[in-house]
Amino acid sequence: MTATDPALTALAQGWCALSLLHGRIEAHIERALQVGHDLSVREYSLLDVLSRQHDGDGGHLQMKQVADAVVLSQSATTRLVTRLEDRGLLERYLCPTDRRGIYTNVTEAGLKLLEEARPTNDAALREALDEAAKNPDLAPLVQAVQTLKAPVPA
Repeated sequence: MTATDPALTALAQGWCALSLLHGRIEAHIERALQVGHDLSVREYSLLDVLSRQHDGDGGHLQMKQVADAVVLSQSATTRLVTRLEDRGLLERYLCPTDRRGIYTNVTEAGLKLLEEARPTNDAALREALDEAAKNPDLAPLVQAVQTLKAPVPA
């Protein structure tokens, strides 16, 4: 295969289209969340992931699992947790069965902000997808996104 191979060129174009769609969606949601709730997309995502924890077996996520869920490095996730903790939206505590483990929960203030921000996030996502669907190069990707379901964590 060479750099001008049609299969590679098509693959690269597909990747560029997917990257463009992601960037447009994320930027649109970012603006809406910042203006309406003083939240970034990453902050919203972190609050959303942590709000889904429960007290049953395996219900609390370790920092590596949280980092994987929000697609950040562990160090970036830790810094993000600290920022939200400083704002009173998250709290950390020691794992009751393993004193080396630290868990993070969403506070009542964090849950309230998440509840207020969720409709903004959902509306901005819908708007961004609707706008992207008007572009013939992005329309097939939009259709694919609309039919996908979130993968079940392993």
